[in-house]
Amino acid sequence: MTQILGVTALAAVDRLRSAVAGADGLGEVEAAALVHLNAWPGTSVIDLAGVVGRSQPATVRLVDRLVDRGLLHREAGLDRRTLSLVPTEHGCRAAEAVLKARARALAPMLAGLSARERATFERLLERVTAGLAEDLPGATHACRLCDRDTCASGPGCPLEHTNAPDAQRPATRS
Repeated sequence: MTQILGVTALAAVDRLRSAVAGADGLGEVEAAALVHLNAWPGTSVIDLAGVVGRSQPATVRLVDRLVDRGLLHREAGLDRRTLSLVPTEHGCRAAEAVLKARARALAPMLAGLSARERATFERLLERVTAGLAEDLPGATHACRLCDRDTCASGPGCPLEHTNAPDAQRPATRS
């Protein structure tokens, strides 16, 4: 089981990285930052660092690159000590292009499944995903390239349990 999971996960990552690189010439980290900021505009550099898994100085350089490309701008934060990061219109379009490229790249991996098999597979993946994080920082890192609208319009996010302050263990969904 772990062998086939490893092969499948690696193939999915390869497809995802290739698709993201083709979307507006962004690297994986830049794409993740834009996708996250498109869903959560106003995020601080410190919070974004956790999402993309980079140090604060590396995230500042990432933000500088995105600002220089016209994909992002900085605004005064609520506490006046931090900056809020907000995607520009071009940045929002780039984030949407990343999500579309991601969907196009991963869809062929499911092509051999019937509708019933897809539904079963989705339920099983939701249960696996629920165990990926136990807290909100872990969830935002795991979901750095997620299409938030898909979770909002479907049965909900498998990592929604990380929003509850008293949640210690991932919930299982049936």
